Amino acid sequence: MTNKNLTVMWIANFFVAASATMILPFLSVYIETFGDYPADYVQRWSGIIFGVTFLVAFIVAPLWGRFGDKFGRKKILLLTGYGIAVSILLMSFVSTVWELFLLRMFMGVVTGFIPTSMALISAQTNKEEAGKVLGTLQMGTVSGGLFGPLLGGILADSIGFTYTFLITFVVIALATSFVALGIKEVKPADVNTEKYKRSMKEVVILMLRNRMLLMVMVLSLVVQTANFSIQPQLALYVGELTQAENVAFLAGMAFSATGLGNLAATRFWGIRGDKMGHDKIILICLILSAAAFLPQAFVTSIWQLVILRFLFGLALGGIIPCATAYIRQTVPIEVQGEVLGYNQSFRFLGNVTGPVAGGFIAGSFSIASVFYSSTILLTLMAVIFYIVYRTKRNFQKGRNMYAFNIKRKKFNS
Repeated sequence: MTNKNLTVMWIANFFVAASATMILPFLSVYIETFGDYPADYVQRWSGIIFGVTFLVAFIVAPLWGRFGDKFGRKKILLLTGYGIAVSILLMSFVSTVWELFLLRMFMGVVTGFIPTSMALISAQTNKEEAGKVLGTLQMGTVSGGLFGPLLGGILADSIGFTYTFLITFVVIALATSFVALGIKEVKPADVNTEKYKRSMKEVVILMLRNRMLLMVMVLSLVVQTANFSIQPQLALYVGELTQAENVAFLAGMAFSATGLGNLAATRFWGIRGDKMGHDKIILICLILSAAAFLPQAFVTSIWQLVILRFLFGLALGGIIPCATAYIRQTVPIEVQGEVLGYNQSFRFLGNVTGPVAGGFIAGSFSIASVFYSSTILLTLMAVIFYIVYRTKRNFQKGRNMYAFNIKRKKFNS
């Protein structure tokens, strides 16, 4: 892999992630411009319109991965990048919630740019440095996701919704064009796609037979569910901690603290994974995530919450790059895109299940209960992951000992 490809994809991921998240802060306000609706109607449709993109993406992501393995990942990057741009452009012309709903659904269909970029860079990276490289690439995505909502809110207040959509369209289209001109996809010399064709059923069986790989997939769902469980309630929780008038700003700061921690640590964890083993780093990050999540239920000030959210982000930062690097090391390269697509599907599903579960728990008990339940979920995942991890290590140790004894017998004879 060339440094040029990594640099181009880092920049493209930054702008695509930033532009795609620019519209999230004002979705509910945008719906209010369509008519005189009751508050509960706006809130309900805001949640539906937000979640439908991830629900559709959950279904479609493996297909983009499969198409990328078969036809080339650069082609999929261009198709999905321009598709996202067009969907956002059309949002500036809608006048009903149904039109916006359908466009957000279409956006879910073409939401394959970032996972495909991970697959492209992963396929062109040596296994020995996959964690470092993918951690670096993840920094671009996280950075864009951090600045996007802030910039979107500023633009919406300054120039209005229509021009914000137009600017977002232009930025994503330019970022995609940057990929078209700057990325050179190199097919690894050891891959013969025609010779090693596998059906979707065979790929699923491959994942089911590898227990650690399956755990990595489930892990993506669990971690994303836990992370997103508190997001819809965060502003309300901040309101309970402070009497300040700028609750929205403080809630945004608490939200961004997790992203900042993620940004600060993701490359570090990727490098540690290359040296120590990515499955081991995933286990460490899981334990640290649970340890940083539980104390958030007991904070008495906004600054305590911000610090703990930052620490949670530091722990969370190693899971995505190490999971991707583990797939790079474990899965045959000719189907890596499809497997990464399944992994991304589980993450998208977590984006839906997290807010729903968090809202139900907070409504039935209390907001603090969301922290308890998510901590229990992360802890259980860590225990199960540890059992599978130890079983795998013991199996490898036994196999290595068996091979050693066979060689020794041959040598003695």
